Amino acid sequence: MTSMTTPATDLSSVDALAPIFKASGDPLRLEILRVLRRDTFGVLELSQLFEMRQSGMSHHLKVMHKAGLLEPQREGNAIFYRRPLNLESDKLTDQTIRQVFQSVDRIPLPEHLQEKIEAIRNQRADQSQAFFSRYAEKFREQQELIAAFDLYAEPVANLIRNRSERHDWKTALEIGPGEGAFLPVLSKICRHVVALDNSRDMLAKATRTCIEERLNNVDLIEGVTDNLLARGDDFDLVVANMVLHHVPSPADIFLDASALMNTGGCLFVSDLCSHDQDWAKEACGDLWLGFEPEELTSWATDAGLVAGESLFIGLRNGFQMQVREFWKTAEST
Repeated sequence: MTSMTTPATDLSSVDALAPIFKASGDPLRLEILRVLRRDTFGVLELSQLFEMRQSGMSHHLKVMHKAGLLEPQREGNAIFYRRPLNLESDKLTDQTIRQVFQSVDRIPLPEHLQEKIEAIRNQRADQSQAFFSRYAEKFREQQELIAAFDLYAEPVANLIRNRSERHDWKTALEIGPGEGAFLPVLSKICRHVVALDNSRDMLAKATRTCIEERLNNVDLIEGVTDNLLARGDDFDLVVANMVLHHVPSPADIFLDASALMNTGGCLFVSDLCSHDQDWAKEACGDLWLGFEPEELTSWATDAGLVAGESLFIGLRNGFQMQVREFWKTAEST
């Protein structure tokens, strides 16, 4: 007589899947997963998005976290949530979670949610702009509380110079040039450089740098990447030095950079690795306490970019810097 006993390994697999389906079997929780496709939101922000009490939102997030659908990310005294970064391809639970994500991502966000997300991003942007307006004259001094400019600028410059020997890069974009200290590097490599910043005060300082360094091939533009996308600009090279932790939605920088880049172009990013030093928010105007390398890779992949070389640099006060390159290849377009 054939045994009808189910192997223990099969039972354990089913047991592991049950919490995932239970946690995702709620329309509100699926909506939460949708808005967290690229963004990271705090409990209060998610409560604001879905117009519910914080206690109720915290309950839903706890259930989803326990099932592996979300992971918490501490930003100072606040807890933010994001989709998990490390989903192993050969684990059945991870495959199931990815399938849930892929399914909800096929459904466009309703307009009212998109408007609320944009309102939260604008709040973050206003916070960042207020800092740069207040500390424009002391920006370098404040920034060097974490990292001296040369510590991250020189490795990025060396990478770009090395790559430019094999690529005929004609146009470059620097997002968030600050005082313009990196513009001389780009000006020597590319025929035309655009420096984009949403802080009028910082652009004024970058203008002085261009005048002093006689950088005649640099255009300074006040605005955000959406402005360049609307104009139809395109670039061979995009650089974001110590910028991501100041922007409302870092993942969008990768999407916009990819849309603005020509095939064969490259995005160079330098930024802090995740840390727990909350004083940087007040002292340096940081919106985010650094990033996991896997976050940057995930955002780049989602934007159709391919990760290249990575450098990690130890800084004072326990900070670590990551210097990354992401390519727009013919295969990824």
